Amino acid sequence: MKKNIWLIMTAFLFTLCFGAISLGDKTYAAEAVTGKKAILVVSFGTTYADTRKVTTDAVESKIRAAFPDYEVRHAFTSRIIIKKLAERDGLQFDTEKQALDKLKAEGYTDVIIQPLHMEAGDEYEKLMKVVAKYEKSFDKISVGRPVLYYTGQEGEKPDDYLIAIKAVQTQFPKLGNHEAIALMGHGGVNPSNAAYAALQLKIQDAGLKNVFVFTVEGYPTFENLVNELKANKIKKVTLMPLMLVAGDHANEDMAGADKESFKSRLIAAGFQVETYIHGLGENTGVQDIYVQHVKDAMDNKYKERSKERPVIPVID
Repeated sequence: MKKNIWLIMTAFLFTLCFGAISLGDKTYAAEAVTGKKAILVVSFGTTYADTRKVTTDAVESKIRAAFPDYEVRHAFTSRIIIKKLAERDGLQFDTEKQALDKLKAEGYTDVIIQPLHMEAGDEYEKLMKVVAKYEKSFDKISVGRPVLYYTGQEGEKPDDYLIAIKAVQTQFPKLGNHEAIALMGHGGVNPSNAAYAALQLKIQDAGLKNVFVFTVEGYPTFENLVNELKANKIKKVTLMPLMLVAGDHANEDMAGADKESFKSRLIAAGFQVETYIHGLGENTGVQDIYVQHVKDAMDNKYKERSKERPVIPVID
């Protein structure tokens, strides 16, 4: 009897350690313990409910459908927008820190964070600083890249710019003679603002004529845009936001009735102006970009140099 008890206990301990054991014709397997997995979608946020539904919410839904084994949640980085939505509409949105604290408290071990930024600017850097504080809170925590990141370097990295151009191109109107499209990005003082100038070069490389990029707060400037329109003898221009959502910048800065809006300034300069007030989050091709970037983060792709390339020396 004691021998049988000893055999049973030995088999039980072996199963716990190695997952399975065979006794006679039967195999007894230990139940696999799977960590809880989550995807945290992070955006700046918007107070425009209509555009939120068809942009950030739509991207979140696309990600949820693509990764059914993951819990998908959303967080805003703008405290001002979070406060305004709470006071005006009674809506509660988590900051990225609050969302990560909840995931940690609920026992999630594998977290993928996908920012919905266009480029790796100030908001992206602030997010990365927050994420760095949670590296030991989860077994795995990875961050997907924004829309504009890699430029196809050395054939090892994807050309995020060309992929984005192909997606955005699907919403372009057919251009006639002396007509152009102007894509309005946000811009800023962060060095990543150079992404917009790089995008302009990539558009030219793609063979697209009379498609110009300018920014609200950076380079290329609105003045650069006007100079290009005049140099190319453009008479009519369609303004489009190069932003995830069509919020204040699209509705007011770009297409507003105020004399300082870009639309009004172009009309005053003698151009005919049409406006396309839709955020890029409505574009299914852009939604697919975010889904792919989540997958790349899951697979830890493009993080290391290829074996064919020399190792970057470490300088002490």
